[in-house]
Amino acid sequence: MSNTIKNLLATGLLAAATLPLTAVAAALEPNKGDTTWMLICTALVMLMTLPGLALFYGGLTRSKNVLSVLVQCMVVFSLIIVLWSIYGYSLAFTEGNAFIGKFDRLFLKGLTPESVAATFSKGVVIPELIFMAFQGVFATITCCLIVGAFAERAKFAGILVFMVIWFTFSYLPIAHMVWSWPGPDDIKDAASLEAVTAKAGWLFQKGVLDFAGGTVVHINAAIAGLVGSFVIGKRIGFGKEPMKPHNMVHVMVGASLLWFGWFGFNAGSALEANGTAALAFANTLLATAAAVLGWTFAEWVLKGKPSMLGAASGCVAGLVGITPAAGFVGPMGALAIGAVAGFACVWGVSGLKRMLGSDDSLDVFGIHGVAGILGAILTGVFAAPALGGTGIFDYITNAASPEYSIPGQVWLQTQGVLVTLVWSAVVAYIAFKIADMLFGIRVPEDQEREGLDINSHGESAYEN
Repeated sequence: MSNTIKNLLATGLLAAATLPLTAVAAALEPNKGDTTWMLICTALVMLMTLPGLALFYGGLTRSKNVLSVLVQCMVVFSLIIVLWSIYGYSLAFTEGNAFIGKFDRLFLKGLTPESVAATFSKGVVIPELIFMAFQGVFATITCCLIVGAFAERAKFAGILVFMVIWFTFSYLPIAHMVWSWPGPDDIKDAASLEAVTAKAGWLFQKGVLDFAGGTVVHINAAIAGLVGSFVIGKRIGFGKEPMKPHNMVHVMVGASLLWFGWFGFNAGSALEANGTAALAFANTLLATAAAVLGWTFAEWVLKGKPSMLGAASGCVAGLVGITPAAGFVGPMGALAIGAVAGFACVWGVSGLKRMLGSDDSLDVFGIHGVAGILGAILTGVFAAPALGGTGIFDYITNAASPEYSIPGQVWLQTQGVLVTLVWSAVVAYIAFKIADMLFGIRVPEDQEREGLDINSHGESAYEN
């Protein structure tokens, strides 16, 4: 067995916010504390989208388009959670091949209150229904993140068609490749370790670490949004007319709700109420605060005044940056990742955006893409025990492995980033083109000028 396979297979908390289903002995009973924790975390992740992300995005748009973003978030959330229950969960988290699962759980077949799913600890399970729901709300926020990149000019029907295609052919395969494995219960020796890992997703088998969705959620969504901003084109008047956020109070409240809900997103990805959940919780707190300070100070130096928009954007950058690393790095590593993400994303929404020439309306790629990539790669650095990280857990000896290679893990992390960027970009381009052929992807010019609230949804956020 190669060193890569050994490292990857022996990783105790390897796939981040999720574990695939496993056939666990019927005698195992979920712990009520773990079950309660996962119920709470699932609700917290939902709060991140509705109303957290919706308010954050809504405040960033112009007043004539705020309701369009709110509607998109609520309807896309509902669409994806229904698709998740019909076939998404089955394809993402049942044993198939290295790239996609099977239809064993089609229409949630076989899920009952007694069904259990594995965690990262041997002999510990949680109810499969809550595992399914927890993973479902991850899928929903990923899809909702995308709409910010082409806000204020996309046709509602076209967005929905795109979401169905992209969710099916990008989110589900990436989630399966990164997070799917049968769990640790059958690992007893080197042979059983290799057998269990052979059933896992492709990137999991390679040893890519993603605790809560740096690749699956943020990079996946960010590159899809960037592709959409190019395919749909720039807003009328972009670069010539002011397009300032219409409500910074909504932005602040939305960002704060995201931070609050993110504790469920990251700490819940431990799948148990244990020390790893506590580590992810603490790291989410620290990295985000460091990113807020990093963005604020950078903006203060560059522009002369620190802004609420900058602080809120730094908050999101820190949350994204720590997501793949949350359960793998120590607190000081979290501070470093957050600070780097805060500084880097100032460039992401300015210099990089100009270099790309895109109208990424709400800076989805500039924040989620840049911070997601940095966080994924820096996970390979700060997960090292020498730098305070957890290293690699060996399920054969049931102890941390003494071997950890920073260059080797960074290279694995980079591979995960590249695969996600290319896979999602290709699927997104095809999905946007199909949506455009079927219903059109951009509203007419007169409707765009008047605003999507009235023209697409027949109502206004603010009545005179």
